[in-house]
Amino acid sequence: MKLRFTKMHGCGNDYIYFNCFDQQIDQPEELAKTLSDRHFGIGGDGIVLICPSDAANAKMRMFNADGSEGNMCGNAIRCVGKYLYDHDIVKKRLLSIETRSGIKFLDLQLGDDGLVSGATVNMGKAVLDPAAIPVNMPGDRVIAELAKIDCYEYKITCVSMGNPHCVVFGDDPDLLDLPQIGPLFENSPLFPERVNTEFVQVTGPDSIKMRVWERGSGETLACGTGACASVVAAVENRCFEKEQDITVQLAGGQLTVNYNDDRVLMTGPATAVFSGEIEI
Repeated sequence: MKLRFTKMHGCGNDYIYFNCFDQQIDQPEELAKTLSDRHFGIGGDGIVLICPSDAANAKMRMFNADGSEGNMCGNAIRCVGKYLYDHDIVKKRLLSIETRSGIKFLDLQLGDDGLVSGATVNMGKAVLDPAAIPVNMPGDRVIAELAKIDCYEYKITCVSMGNPHCVVFGDDPDLLDLPQIGPLFENSPLFPERVNTEFVQVTGPDSIKMRVWERGSGETLACGTGACASVVAAVENRCFEKEQDITVQLAGGQLTVNYNDDRVLMTGPATAVFSGEIEI
């Protein structure tokens, strides 16, 4: 069977996208593991299925490189909006996309060529309730709380943006041995559904630097929900004010995040790399 695909990325967070309006994808979990391999497959952080929806303009399903299905991906959803618009499937700049964490709304940005260059996504409300994130810690919030990860203690702040996130503030995250530390957080008993972990440095009055370890994928060049969670955590730790535009510097580029009690807005690029056909 031959499948048509498009490789796209948001700040280097790259996925293999399949148009499921006109083709059927069976066993996406196995397909994600096979195609994500950067040596023996197409290469990516996972795959994304762009599907019809009864509740929104389209539905997004994303699968991590290990085959697990994610609830939401902030970088991928911008690329889904780009695909829908650029391929004349939904020719509207204001889009609704159904995800496992609810319907998200996009405001697409067009380049000089008439194609989508990026988008602002309303990511919905940040979740701080530990039981809903989930994280096995007491209280109604986990803000700068001491937690033991393996045999080390960290001050953590926990947020859900559709996916569970654990944010740790400190010095330059580039100095960390993330392949060693990341799995300790991801698989800690504190996080019953595993967790994405962001290591964050406040770099200015309206900027942070972030490095991320994503559950199911390992270190990625960017994480949209992680950038949102990091800004929420920074505001809750009184580094910034609500309603402030914060620049998040990631290994793959920059995102802008604005947080208040009712919603988190994320703005960033969406880039198509190439399209092709692969025989399965």
